[in-house]
Amino acid sequence: MSIELSARPHTHGAGEAPPKTKSQLLRSFDPADFPALTGREEDWRFTPIKRLAGLDDVDAALAVKPVEYNVRSLPEGVTADMIAKDDKRLGSILKPFDRPSAVAWAKSEQALLVSVAPEAQVAEPVWIDVIGGGIDGVTFAHTFIEVGHHADVTLIVRHTGAARLGDNVEISVADGAHLRIVTVAEWDRESTQVEHQKALLGADAKLDHLSVSLGGDLVRQYVSFDYARPGGSVDAYGLYFADAGQHLELRQMTDHSVPDCRSYVNYRGALQGETAHTVWVGDVLIQDKATGTDTYESNRNLVLSDGARADSVPNLEIETGEIVGAGHASATGRFDEEQLFYLQSRGIPEDEARRLVVKGFFNEVVHKIPSEELRDELNEMIVARLDAGQAVAR
Repeated sequence: MSIELSARPHTHGAGEAPPKTKSQLLRSFDPADFPALTGREEDWRFTPIKRLAGLDDVDAALAVKPVEYNVRSLPEGVTADMIAKDDKRLGSILKPFDRPSAVAWAKSEQALLVSVAPEAQVAEPVWIDVIGGGIDGVTFAHTFIEVGHHADVTLIVRHTGAARLGDNVEISVADGAHLRIVTVAEWDRESTQVEHQKALLGADAKLDHLSVSLGGDLVRQYVSFDYARPGGSVDAYGLYFADAGQHLELRQMTDHSVPDCRSYVNYRGALQGETAHTVWVGDVLIQDKATGTDTYESNRNLVLSDGARADSVPNLEIETGEIVGAGHASATGRFDEEQLFYLQSRGIPEDEARRLVVKGFFNEVVHKIPSEELRDELNEMIVARLDAGQAVAR
């Protein structure tokens, strides 16, 4: 099944009242409500603004290049269709809180709707390929994923080709449902993507979210998790590997606003090559009414060469003491030469020893990917990138 997205300019609505959260002080569908980015803003101080390729400019006179959606198969209980932007579901979960997200909303006219019927038990992963249309223009897109009550499904969304893409993704997980979603940024090297994902969980809903970022020139993904009713559970994993000159930025905002919900975040990244830059920012807010919350976030970074930089910023804001637990951890370090020496002392060649150490570093996250095919491909890509970097270093 192949679906082409039309991305003609579109405008919608006026500003809305700001919610009470840490980093979402303003929410609006109108890009004019947000000042132009300078790079001095707290949420944008790590991002190279000049490399956003016009994705933050609603008035930029740039050609529009569509992306193509290719849905490999649709098992019983799952549908995928293009819908108009006046569909009432759109914007019901995600209301932009920064300029690029608002521009993406204003510039996209259609949206991809992926719907999973209530009670559906989908055995095999549903693959959705997002294929870029080139970098001689910009693309703006919107996706809405709805999982009906007590349904169980795995979605794999894979981005390939070349694109300059600004997109928004809304995820609705109804009461008692379980969604496993993997997003893979496997763009060509010259690509740019600025994405905002937001998920809303119903009562006793479960979301396993896994983000993989390998390709592109600049990829910035912001994922927000909200809870509508008690009992919601989020497990968010991330894997990223930046090469020379790449900027990969992964941000999460987990807003615990109702009682008795949990969240666990574990992102791991590697860097090699001159000016490789990764950013991880994890924000967790536990509001005063969110008693019984259990949350933890962790980030680990492995620096494989000189000239690479990893920024890691965990933030935890707690407004009530009546919680199960809350914590965070962050660590960034160089390649462990002692591990390498140990493996070599056991007769393993140096190159193979390096591969084993790096694959071991990522193994906990790779193991969470609910597709053996994708796990094998990612291990191969990690090894290939490591070998290429070592060859350049020599």
